[in-house]
Amino acid sequence: MMRIGGRKQDELRDIKITRNFTKHAEGAVLIEAGDTKVLCTATVEEKVPPFKKGSNQGWVTAEYSMLPRATQVRNSRDIQRLKINGRTSEIQRLIGRAFRSIVDLSLLGERTIIIDCDVIQADGGTRTASITGGFVALMDACAKLKEKRLIKAIPIKAFVAAVSVGVVNGSELLDLCYEEDSHAKVDMNVVMNDKGQFIEVQGTGEQSPFSKTELEKLLALGEKGIQELIVLQKMALKDVLYGK
Repeated sequence: MMRIGGRKQDELRDIKITRNFTKHAEGAVLIEAGDTKVLCTATVEEKVPPFKKGSNQGWVTAEYSMLPRATQVRNSRDIQRLKINGRTSEIQRLIGRAFRSIVDLSLLGERTIIIDCDVIQADGGTRTASITGGFVALMDACAKLKEKRLIKAIPIKAFVAAVSVGVVNGSELLDLCYEEDSHAKVDMNVVMNDKGQFIEVQGTGEQSPFSKTELEKLLALGEKGIQELIVLQKMALKDVLYGK
């Protein structure tokens, strides 16, 4: 099928990762996936949640939000409703789980790293872009802790990235934009590390059930996209990985 923008079925949108996008956060990354743009900042706090006190382990968590006009129609801010909506809560829990799966909390010491993911412009795949860009911000924050000799080693055990896949008009597609996602028969988000291991798979038959064969094709497609995203992450972080 002919995709929006002329992409192939197994082709990612144009991805751009800009580090040090703002000056105050220990890690600050703007990730652009097509027309989706997410600002991911990493903040280090010298404290842990109460359930981690005395454990000699740190904590990594995430918060996610979308600017009111990130979408075609303005959305009210959560503060006006005096509570986080269900979608926002579910997304930030997903992001937090993804990062904790690849961090050695015992190397972090009793400190917390908070990854804030703020969607500036949305065109599908905001949660997956948050994970992919947020990881780069997390790595920058950990590198600064090591530079300051607050930790002995960067506590990252693996790279992590995420991408959406789906079945649209009978075709398996990688990295869906909003228009494709809104017409998908099957919609799935895949989170993996650079060791080829799955961290989380969220899949839904939006219009009808899907087969095991379709599932396997989508997982393979997601793995291909994630491998490509991790290459881009490593290119963006080459000074951290290999020195300046």
